[in-house]
Amino acid sequence: MDKQELYNQLAFYTLAHPSPNFIHQHVVDAFAAQNANEKTKWITIYFALIGLYLYVEKGYTGKEVQLEHIRLSNRKKEFSPFVLPENRESFTIEDVLTKEQGREKDQAIEIWCKAVWEAYASCKSYILDYLEN
Repeated sequence: MDKQELYNQLAFYTLAHPSPNFIHQHVVDAFAAQNANEKTKWITIYFALIGLYLYVEKGYTGKEVQLEHIRLSNRKKEFSPFVLPENRESFTIEDVLTKEQGREKDQAIEIWCKAVWEAYASCKSYILDYLEN
C-alpha cells in the first residue's frame, strides 16, 4: 500500500471521529511535513509545521489550528527556504495504523505529531519567525 492509500485510510478514521477537536488536522500536518520533498510547496511545509508547533507546543486543537491556518492564509508573506531534515520517520503513519481504533489510535496520532515536529527541531526558528512577523 502506498503512502497516499495509508493517508486515505487514516483520514477515513479521523474525518469520522466524534471528537469536536478535529484531530484530522493533525494528521494532515504530520503527513505533509513527514513526506515533504524538494517538489513540495513551501506554503505546504510551513503550514504543516505551524500546525504541529501549535498542537505539540501550544496545545491547540485541530479546529484551533485550522482557524489559525485560515487567518495566516490572508497574509502575503515570503517563505524562507531551509534544508529539510533527512530523518523524519522515527514514527510513521504505518505505526499509527497498527493501533486499535479509539484511544490507542488517537494517542498514536499524538506520538506521530510529536515525532515529526521533533525531527524538524533545527527548523523551528523559521516557523517562529514566520508567526511573529
